[in-house]
Amino acid sequence: MAYEIKIENFEGPLDLLLHLIKKNEMDIYDIQVAAITEQYLAILDTMKSLNLDVAGEFLLMAATLLHIKSKLLLPQHEDDETDEEELDPRAELVRRLLEYQKYKDAGESLSAMPYLNRDVFARKFQSPELVVGQDGEEMVAVGLFELVDAFQRLLKETSDPFIHEINIERLTVTERINHILSLMEKGDGVAFLEIFDDKPEREMIVVTFLAMLELVKLRMIRLMQNSRCGSIWIHPAVVEEETTASLELGDDTLGYE
Repeated sequence: MAYEIKIENFEGPLDLLLHLIKKNEMDIYDIQVAAITEQYLAILDTMKSLNLDVAGEFLLMAATLLHIKSKLLLPQHEDDETDEEELDPRAELVRRLLEYQKYKDAGESLSAMPYLNRDVFARKFQSPELVVGQDGEEMVAVGLFELVDAFQRLLKETSDPFIHEINIERLTVTERINHILSLMEKGDGVAFLEIFDDKPEREMIVVTFLAMLELVKLRMIRLMQNSRCGSIWIHPAVVEEETTASLELGDDTLGYE
């Protein structure tokens, strides 16, 4: 598959670490490095499986985590008079995370919208300014790594090394984009799992991931969930008069062969 998206166009390694810390409900001052490192490396593998071109800074952070993990495994001497903070190999990473979190919070306050919903436009069908779930609960924007989490779970559920089927018809990103758009023709949101067959093949999962990122890039959808671990929903983006996107997108429109 030739189509790739560079991960640095979205969020960086510190974003990923903050996501994992929040996901695991960890104290940022007492990071469980072994668990975080394992999950971090697993997500990098998933990103590569989803055709994301992982930037060097992500690999550098992986090396940093492994270095910190190895230092934590070294025995500490009780007679060492060095300051406890200086002994903790996590201290510099924690400082960077706190500094980045402060910068990120300030940026979000200025933009007034989460990353995937900022300055978003859509086709001219019904799309409320405030997205509310079926249970009446207000929904929050989904970031890149929450989306990767969802696809990671799907890949684990569908991967079967003992089944090898040959799919003669090659699936394209454009086909998946049009499929997702067709499910939202009434202007309503659609659940993440509803855009797949009962047992989607690996190729369909990867192509669908790329299609969803392309739709976000084209400002046609917004991704929401009613809680951090809730189901992801795909909603039409906010309507603007400048919108000229049509219902059906062709390969020539998106620049795919």
